[in-house]
Formats: sequence, structure tokens, C-alpha cells
Amino acid sequence: MSKYFNKLVIGIDVDSTSSVATILSPTGEPFKKAFRFTHTLKGFKYFLTEIKKAEKKFCMKPITFMESTGVYHSTLFYFLIKNDYEAFIINPLITNCNKNKNVRKHKSDKSDSLAIAKLAKYEDIKAYSYFDISIFTLKALCRDYYKLIDTRTTFKLKLNADLGLIFPGYNKVFSDKASKTSFTLLKAYQTPQSIIDAPRKDILEILSVSRQSENWCNKIYDKLISLASEAVEISIPSSALSVRILNSISVIESLNKQIDILLNEIKTFANSDDVPQSFRDNISYIRSIGGIGILSAITILSEIGDIRRFKKPKQLVAFLGVDPSVNQSGKFIGDRNKMSKRGSRLARRVLFTIILSVIKKKSNGEFSNQSLYEYYHKLIITKKKKVSMIAVMHKMIKYIFAVLRNQKPYVHRPPEIHKRMFLENTAPKPAA
Repeated sequence: MSKYFNKLVIGIDVDSTSSVATILSPTGEPFKKAFRFTHTLKGFKYFLTEIKKAEKKFCMKPITFMESTGVYHSTLFYFLIKNDYEAFIINPLITNCNKNKNVRKHKSDKSDSLAIAKLAKYEDIKAYSYFDISIFTLKALCRDYYKLIDTRTTFKLKLNADLGLIFPGYNKVFSDKASKTSFTLLKAYQTPQSIIDAPRKDILEILSVSRQSENWCNKIYDKLISLASEAVEISIPSSALSVRILNSISVIESLNKQIDILLNEIKTFANSDDVPQSFRDNISYIRSIGGIGILSAITILSEIGDIRRFKKPKQLVAFLGVDPSVNQSGKFIGDRNKMSKRGSRLARRVLFTIILSVIKKKSNGEFSNQSLYEYYHKLIITKKKKVSMIAVMHKMIKYIFAVLRNQKPYVHRPPEIHKRMFLENTAPKPAA
């Protein structure tokens, strides 16, 4: 049974510009008909007026529940907290399961707000009320950063496809087609014929931007001319496609500037006094785990929010969507279960990127994280690579949970020492 069974409960169905609220009395009866209010100061004040009427009648403060709906619920949530009202966020997966339990199909904003109120009042569900403006800001900035990264990747792929039509073989000249030297060359010459017709000294001058040796520039020039001569015979000569190349380059360069600005803002803000000292300490604790950089640490922490919500490492594993799905019915037990992927997509993506770095040695032969490196290479002897990587992700999440729970930096210990410490801590103490 819910601890709010005898409380005054409000369920809110949030939309982008307005919301619908249902107030349930302590006995479970609707205090009044569901009502709509806009996401404006006037609308929020009207909402406060209505809930204060219920508060006055039942002599108790109401407790508000709403779904997590992107960013639309954030202003209302913060407004309620600022006015000293308890407000909680419910995972949409929970509310969706509850809404679909009726035999008759019926969906409206009013029925949804009533369903949320009943769910909070009668069911023992998990909801959170943590809200910190600085953490919310970092979370939004990190999400914007990765969205820009994805957009840039889209245009890089588009550029690669257009070059495959206009200049087949160009990717053999530069390992990074989005490098400064490559872009300078493409902005001047988009087609293989224009490169063949260009004076040698002009192209060598462009190649010298890379600050490589004169010998390197001459080798690249000879390779470029050789590939251009072949490309002339098989490419599609179209000036319109050349415009697509210039457009992609322009967009990528613009995105590069925005990404740099955003990355600098994230790091500066995360290190400022606007962010709680506890959050800054947690960044240091997570970064003490080998393989986790500053941006990855900030992203993971901002996505997790309040670590105190999680009592066990398994709860954090489930929140990040790395827990296995279960497929069982009667005597059948599925053995091809994938990750649930129900948690934070961005945090899971960052974790996967971290794992890709820790399971390999650095260029100088050192380890990013020796424990995880050895653990992975021991697993792949008997398991598939993907299965082994998921296991390493689980262990990384447990490391993150441990350093945040203990508020201590990560210390590398071989498994033998861990086993000995465990036995010492669990051994029965002699009677006095």
C-alpha cells in the first residue's frame, strides 16, 4: 500500500503548453472535476489557488505527482517546490502500464491525470523529487553537446557520400576528410579535374597548412594527382554536387565552433561555485576510475542525479538500462535476452564509449584501467565479445556506485586482495 493512501493527492497530466490536474481527497474521492491550466504565471497562480482550496478544506498540504515529459514538466515541478509543495516525478513506463489496465480503451487528459493520482495514492511506486538547477543545467548542456556531435556525424557521412560520387578515392589521400588541410583543399577544388588543372605550387601551399615536411607534401600531391586522374574517368561531373560539398563543409565548420563553445561552457560551469561542492567532489571520485574523462564524468553524474535514490548497485544498473530483459513463461525460459535499454540512453552511450577505451591499451602500452582490461580479456576466452563488454559495463557501474556511496576515490586492487578483505570483514568476531 502507498504511504500516501490517506493523503491529499494531485495527479497532473503535463502537455507542452498546458496541464490537466485531478485532486483526490484523503478518502479517494475527486475534490472537484479535473481542470486545465496553462503554463504561464497566470495559469500557475490559478493552479495554486485551486489546490489551496483543497488544502484549506482537508487541513493538509497536497502532494503532487506528474510524469516525466522531456522538459515540459520542469517549470511546473520547480514552481511547486519553490512554493513549498511536495512534488514527485513518475517514470512514464510506470504510468503507461497503469493506464492500459482497463478493458475499455479510453484515453484523455482528464482520465490520464486521474490515473496518475490513483497510481500515486494506491500503489507503492518509485518516484523522485530531486531538483537542482545547476545539475539540470549541466544535464541540458551535455545533451545538447551530444546532439551537436550526432548532427556533425550526419554531415560528415553526407560529405563522404558526395565525395564518393564526385571524387572517388579521395578518402585514400587523407585519413581524416574533415581535417583543416582537407577542408581547405576541398573549398578551393571540389572536382578531380580542377585539381589536375591547378598549379602545383598552389596545392602544395594548401598542403603546407598541415605543418608537415616538404617531402610529405610532395608525396600527398603526387598521390592526389594520381587518384584525380583515375577519378576523372569514373566520377559524375556535376557542378550542383560540388555545391553540396561546400554546404557540408560550411555546416561542419559551424558545428565545430558551437561544439567547442558548448564543451568549454560545460567544463567552466561544472567547476564554478554555482554547482554544489558535493557534485564537484563526485566528479573527482568518478574520474579516479581509470578511463573516465571530465566530460564523461559530468554527463554520467548529471544523468544519474541524486545517487541517494539508489540503495544497491543493481538499481543503478537498471536505471542506466544495462540490466538484462527477462523472457519466461511456464516452463519456457528464454536464453537470448538483451539489455532492457530502458534507462538513460545518453549515460549508456557514454559508458559504452568508456568501455571501448578501457578494454584496449594506450598507444604507449599503458592501461586506462588494468582491472577492467584483465577482466574483459579473461571473459572473451569463453564468451562473445558483446557479452563480455556488457559484463565490463556492469562492473564499471558498480565501481561508480561504490565511489559515490563511499565518497572515496577509486583504488585499484587485484581480485585476490578483494577476496581477502571480504573474508576478513565477514569473519565472525571472537567472543569477548
